[in-house]
Amino acid sequence: MTHKIVLLDNTAPAQADRLRALLPDGFELSHGTTRGEEHLKEIIRDADFAISAQVAVTEDILRAGKRLRLLHKWGVGVDNFDVEAARSLGIKVARTTGSNALPVAEFTLGLMVATLRFQALGHERLRQGNWMAFNELPGPTLCISGSTVGIVGFGAIGQTVARVLKGFGCRILYNKRTPLSANEEQQLGVEFATMPDLLASSDIVSLHCPLTPETTNLINIKSLAAMKPSAVLINIARGGVVNEPDLAEALRTNVIRGAAMDVYSIEPLPKDSELLNLDNIVLTPHLAAATADTFEPTIRRMFDNIERIAKGQPLPPKDEVV
Repeated sequence: MTHKIVLLDNTAPAQADRLRALLPDGFELSHGTTRGEEHLKEIIRDADFAISAQVAVTEDILRAGKRLRLLHKWGVGVDNFDVEAARSLGIKVARTTGSNALPVAEFTLGLMVATLRFQALGHERLRQGNWMAFNELPGPTLCISGSTVGIVGFGAIGQTVARVLKGFGCRILYNKRTPLSANEEQQLGVEFATMPDLLASSDIVSLHCPLTPETTNLINIKSLAAMKPSAVLINIARGGVVNEPDLAEALRTNVIRGAAMDVYSIEPLPKDSELLNLDNIVLTPHLAAATADTFEPTIRRMFDNIERIAKGQPLPPKDEVV
């Protein structure tokens, strides 16, 4: 018997071949070739297992998967899944917890440097034939070293960001629902802060929290106004955590110094987004988790989870979404 896996994301043939090379025996893989819910309903119809990285998986799509036993996130955040619908249909949901922590943390550091030093703006202007003098930049350039960094969301990614920043001599504040123990804080060199204190004290505010009803529009005009005018915001969490019109207004009027975004409320980012017209923001197209280094371990872990379900075995507790 052959088990059918469908990767719902629109996938290049070469990438699909890399995935197929890692398939366990007895499995075959198909994938999305265009965008749109009708296409997703069509390709999930006879699948036993589905994988999604960035594609939104709605109840209607899940209902189309009559044979579906498991919906697996390629990554960590399952806010693009209708988890309640999956539960009601008897479909298990899994993810690869912690698999992208180091790639995302390193990418976060890169965005911090790029934002503080106007690297993206300099690159863009130079490609346009304009050699910008230092005094033509929109503001002063700053170092990470010695700054206060506020990390919002302190799971595997947030904690890895803290570890990466250790060598920069930063004061690191963090905010999460349940604070760490004093011993854990000491080992990581971090301090718990309430959101008001974190916003008011940080030179860099870095978002790594899940998208939930509580965190939707967490960063809005009020919270942006609570930040230092010299501060920058980094969002590698989810687009919905930041109210994008409020952020654009804050950047236009210099409420804060700058920002970097890798995730957006609508993806792909619409071509008419007002964020695209600002000089004091760095924009990347949801790239933070993608590295060749972690590709094979993550895929093998996903396929192992899928194989477990095919054999009637339980998922590892850390990967099962309950």
